[in-house]
Amino acid sequence: MEIRFREFDPFNCWIWLRFSHAPGQGERGYIDTVFDSWFFLGKLGGFNAENLQVQDEGAELSGMAYDTDMAARAMPALMHNMGEIEYRSEWARCWLDLGTSDALAIDVLINTLRQLDTDVVEIQEVLIGGVNDDWPVEDHPDNPFTSLSDPDA
Repeated sequence: MEIRFREFDPFNCWIWLRFSHAPGQGERGYIDTVFDSWFFLGKLGGFNAENLQVQDEGAELSGMAYDTDMAARAMPALMHNMGEIEYRSEWARCWLDLGTSDALAIDVLINTLRQLDTDVVEIQEVLIGGVNDDWPVEDHPDNPFTSLSDPDA
């Protein structure tokens, strides 16, 4: 599975998946669940690199003292919005407003898609950001910045 980053705007980000074949309904169910689960974790602040106390502790976690005050001082890192996953032949795409979530979110998604590629459906390519010439995008209706960039809105 190849991973490529193109022009990246966290507030208006398309994620594209190219499969070896058009995914069937069962495979689409897994893909949809991955994105929905990932988004809900992000919406609830799960991808906050400012508060990774357990990760930073290392391998020995027995008796670890979790600092709730430190966790409370961390700036919120929340995803804002996600569009419906769209499918066209061997492609899928999803629009996201990643908000203030940290880049950790992208790593978690890539790790999850790598395992999905191994266990469920062959993903040839993951493109993060940018657009595909053969599948044009319009301003997403959930993008709060759409009206700012469109003088006719």
